[in-house]
Amino acid sequence: MKHRLVPSLLTALALPSLAIAAPKAPAEKRVSLTDVGLDGKAFDTSVKPCDDFYKFACGSWLQSTPVPSDRSSWTRSFSEIDKQNENDLRAILEGMKPPAKGRDKRTAIARKLGDFYASCMDESAIEAAGTTPIQPLLTTVAGVQDLASLQAALVTLAQSGISAPIRFGSEQNPKQATQVILGVDQGGLGLPDRDYYLKDDAKSVELRGKYQAHVERMLVLAGRSAEAAQADAARVLALETALAKVSKSRVERRDPEAMYNKIDRPGLLQHAPNYPWRQLFGALGKAELVDVDVSSVPFLEGMDAQLRETPPEAWRAYLTFKVVAGTAHLLGKAFVDESFALGKALTGQKELPLRWKRCIDATDGALGELLAQPYVARRFAGSSKKATESMVAEISRAFAAGLARLEWMDEPTRAKAHEKLKAFAFHIGYPVRWKSYDWTVTGSYAANALASRRFELARDLAKIGMPVDRQEWEMTPPTVNAYYNPPKNEMVFPAGILQPPFYNPKASLAVNMGGMGMVVGHELTHGFDDEGSKFAADGNLQSWWAPETREKFESRTQCLVDQYGSYEPLPGVRLNGKLTLGENIADLGGVKLAFEAYRAMRQSAPERLVADGYSEDQQFFLAVAQAWCTNTLEERARMLANVDPHSPPRFRVNGSLSNQPAFWEAFQCAEGTPMHPANACTVW
Repeated sequence: MKHRLVPSLLTALALPSLAIAAPKAPAEKRVSLTDVGLDGKAFDTSVKPCDDFYKFACGSWLQSTPVPSDRSSWTRSFSEIDKQNENDLRAILEGMKPPAKGRDKRTAIARKLGDFYASCMDESAIEAAGTTPIQPLLTTVAGVQDLASLQAALVTLAQSGISAPIRFGSEQNPKQATQVILGVDQGGLGLPDRDYYLKDDAKSVELRGKYQAHVERMLVLAGRSAEAAQADAARVLALETALAKVSKSRVERRDPEAMYNKIDRPGLLQHAPNYPWRQLFGALGKAELVDVDVSSVPFLEGMDAQLRETPPEAWRAYLTFKVVAGTAHLLGKAFVDESFALGKALTGQKELPLRWKRCIDATDGALGELLAQPYVARRFAGSSKKATESMVAEISRAFAAGLARLEWMDEPTRAKAHEKLKAFAFHIGYPVRWKSYDWTVTGSYAANALASRRFELARDLAKIGMPVDRQEWEMTPPTVNAYYNPPKNEMVFPAGILQPPFYNPKASLAVNMGGMGMVVGHELTHGFDDEGSKFAADGNLQSWWAPETREKFESRTQCLVDQYGSYEPLPGVRLNGKLTLGENIADLGGVKLAFEAYRAMRQSAPERLVADGYSEDQQFFLAVAQAWCTNTLEERARMLANVDPHSPPRFRVNGSLSNQPAFWEAFQCAEGTPMHPANACTVW
């Protein structure tokens, strides 16, 4: 019942009735879907929006858009932008290649970029070099005869960026976020995940067989006889299986508290006394290093047991394969093709990308922030940055308003959540300070790539003991992606993603908020998902929640675990609701926040755009869906269901929208329809 206080007062005082004008409804402007930035040809109107909104918004696109032969999936947003970026970067790099004759008038940046790209494109020189660029590493491995020579080989390989069976690098101390320390992590596996070694279903057994055959062929390319390679491949698989058995699962790795084990240098020597820690730190210029965090003490102990118990011939085979597998893309066609053979088995991709595409990726990997400078000048408009800043501000306000409405959160925890929100940092487009790349580019592609690895390793380790650089980026600006970093409590939106259809200056606000706004809301929500919520405003891993409030939060997130755990991307293959929980929370929050922010930004608009009959609210949700229209090969879909913390696009759309009351209202979905379940999930 509505309590109409003012009319009641007028009646009681017997005053003359007053004619109170209703607020004037905004005018409607009729436009087309194309005008607002949507693709009406992508729709499948034979499907009801309340039955399967993803298929309604994307169905015709899915039917008419095959996966290119050099890809294992294709997305209407990410892939199309990436294709455009590839062409931009190709034009940039082709224009920077060494002149065929005459004076070299290139700038220093152009010369370094052009020479690196040219060395990658010079296939004849790469073929002629054979295995010469990696021969010193292969010779070192061939000398493994006992524990001492194995230790020496591990140090030499680590210096060249081949750090199996462990990975290491700088990290912010999760408990003291202003401090940079060494992080040591599990590694050493050639298949995408430990479960590939441990599961006994038919597909896993089949893939292990293909993997062992691949290892065998790689060892033959490295110079082993066919008979020796066959025996060695079995040894490699056995050693990797032993490492897999002591590796944490992907779900276990999502617990930041369990991943934090600051045992420092004495702990390394205690739990893995056979690994050459002293020699490694000395060789890397960190002889006095003390502070160390490890992701898994049991892995260290299990790895150490293998150092002690596995025969030298098995370690020779394993490290030989790691050298070749880690450098195959730097070598001749036979190595490249065999490396691709494994990827083909895992993802179903039919063809290797053209050489120029691979060389663009290689240049971005080695000299990313040099390549970013001409890219930003060409592709990143200032309006994109201003628009994203507006989105961040409005979405932050929407989250703050939502915090005030949460009945399950106690006041002290709510206050700390507001504190964390206010402390959020965000970076848009490109860094305020470009990285330098102080290493020499030569005519040898493999030598250049290995020099880049050594330089980046030294750059990374130099951070240890220094103040955290809060301006450093973890992605290059042309990258079509975005991220949230809990220890820095920051969101980063590279120029690469601020392109149509995520952000289009010509699109309507509703469409841009459904595209890029959802991305902004997604990353902000990561600060409060099941992992991010364990980090405080200053980036420290600490408990800032009242226990009762945390329990209520986890009961709400369990709803998402159950919901997404019921989805089947392939017959008989279910998603892991625990593995995808953080991304599902972020998707759910991202859509909700972006919608509320869009509504606030359009509140005083004098007119509403109606696009081929679709209201602005409907345009928003259509934009959310069309950003994720994706075709994926079966093999890749199967792999991602095992290893990807993101749900497949269909479920990212339908899963998040089916929990949104605003979506139900926009498309008039009755309760009980697939897109309006009776027991919808809500977190933030």
